[in-house]
Amino acid sequence: MNSSGFFLSLLAVVNAMSPYLLLGFLIAGVLHVYVPKRFYLRYLSRDNKLSVLWAALLGIPLPLCSCGVIPTAVGLKNEGASKGAVASFLIATPQTGIDSILATFSLMGLGFAVVRPVAALATGLCGGLLVNRFVRDDAVAVPTGQCSLSTEKGSRLWQVLRYAYFDMIQDIGLRLTIGLLIAALIGVVVPDEFFLSFGSQPLLQMLVILVVAVPMYICSTGSIPVAAALIMKGLSPGAALVMLMAGPAVNIASILVVRKSHGSRFTWIYLLTIVVFSILFGLLVNAIGIGADIMPTCGAMHGGCCPSEATAPSIFPTICSALLVLFIIIALSMKFFSKFKKQNVAEGTVVYTVEGMHCNHCKASVEQAVSKLKGVTAVEATPAANTLVVTGTAEESDIRKAVEQAGFEFKGVKE
Repeated sequence: MNSSGFFLSLLAVVNAMSPYLLLGFLIAGVLHVYVPKRFYLRYLSRDNKLSVLWAALLGIPLPLCSCGVIPTAVGLKNEGASKGAVASFLIATPQTGIDSILATFSLMGLGFAVVRPVAALATGLCGGLLVNRFVRDDAVAVPTGQCSLSTEKGSRLWQVLRYAYFDMIQDIGLRLTIGLLIAALIGVVVPDEFFLSFGSQPLLQMLVILVVAVPMYICSTGSIPVAAALIMKGLSPGAALVMLMAGPAVNIASILVVRKSHGSRFTWIYLLTIVVFSILFGLLVNAIGIGADIMPTCGAMHGGCCPSEATAPSIFPTICSALLVLFIIIALSMKFFSKFKKQNVAEGTVVYTVEGMHCNHCKASVEQAVSKLKGVTAVEATPAANTLVVTGTAEESDIRKAVEQAGFEFKGVKE
């Protein structure tokens, strides 16, 4: 493999996405800080079609992944959201977000940028209505605690910037980086029009993508460069959309947690709705030719997707790329070193092991749930180390119950 070709391919993809990613992160930070959580709950509590629609509409712009959306959905249920609204939120939210919509436009064109939120809305709406119709109230486990993001310190501007360029990047930075590296590698290693060898069977392509994407965790933003690179190598646009829908929306971990929290029937509806609608929208994309937008979009990425066509990138995308790389390095470095952070085990402090925390939303959900217990004076969760440090006189059984009701696995005192 030509290392210079790989670097130029990577630079082209990063330069194309970085301005939109930085803008998307900023908008997500504004939504996180300035839109009250009660605003969402106001429209989700009734067991009707309108609450299902609002759940999907309100979830689509939120930058939550398939792991982060689960404790948030549990919190919505705790606050009184209907079971159909919870299902709609679970299905629609991780498929896309304001950051991934802008990144999709930057790399895959307007057609894909429009169809992704539309598909998420339709999928969430149908899944929520099916849950309302076929899942009885007693089939859903209703936790008794509350789960929401903890109160943040500092000015609102600082909260926006911290969430946008630190918390979010800690959550998705590694997967985004992996996605960019895979996209660049595909551009150099995979032969041109590789997937055309079975291009006459687009449904087969979609089924293969589903088998790979459903069990794995795929970030809604990090999957974009991979999908674009695969299309450039002959994958049908419909199969790429299947990856963009099903990959971020579900994975093995989320399936297990949803089943534990909401029951088997709820989980089957949740899973099958995502699979069926991703195939239907994939077939629709192939039928109307949306993928035609991708070729000129990639060709305009400051020199194209092919290293041989590369030209000097303009200044603004290069500055954005440098900033993005800097933010990723800072956020991931601090996340890595937090694994080795010395825990202050003072008198009355116990360190527990909690598994299933993958992002800052998970961290905030666990901390909020445990902090409400009587006798708890301080609590700190560290997802990277799978630890929960609790100070106070709360019983371990109560802490276990609070953690499990928030949707996570409590393993007891850390050895």
